[in-house]
Amino acid sequence: MSNAPREYPDRPWVGIGCIVFREAAVLLVRRGKPPRIGQWSLPGGAQHVGEKAEEAARRELHEETNIKVGTLALAYVFDAINQDEDGRARYHYTIIDFAAHWLDGEACAGDDVSEVAWALPHELEAYELTEAAHEAIAAARIALGLL
Repeated sequence: MSNAPREYPDRPWVGIGCIVFREAAVLLVRRGKPPRIGQWSLPGGAQHVGEKAEEAARRELHEETNIKVGTLALAYVFDAINQDEDGRARYHYTIIDFAAHWLDGEACAGDDVSEVAWALPHELEAYELTEAAHEAIAAARIALGLL
């Protein structure tokens, strides 16, 4: 992991996510630590130096939820940029989300997650996900041929 600051960074931080489906349900996690503590999201975290993106996706997924997945498909890439009142980038994360089908393991909260849930499409609104999370889930469904 880098010692570079996350606030006012000199370059974007790379976050890697894994959008997992078990039939029609998608795996969600409730954040147990900052940033966004208490909010529902997709499993993921920071990529380590020397770690390939797909390795990071599998590691983060296992650390946070204890599950394993099959083949990964690139689903969605976006930049989360928060600017201060002077227009400087206070936070900048480039998020790379992979999509996959559940393979093995009972989903349970681990690492920096306080809760996990398998949510069906009609249940997603109750989790108050960000717009980017909804877009990523839709892109993941397309990447896996689930639409």
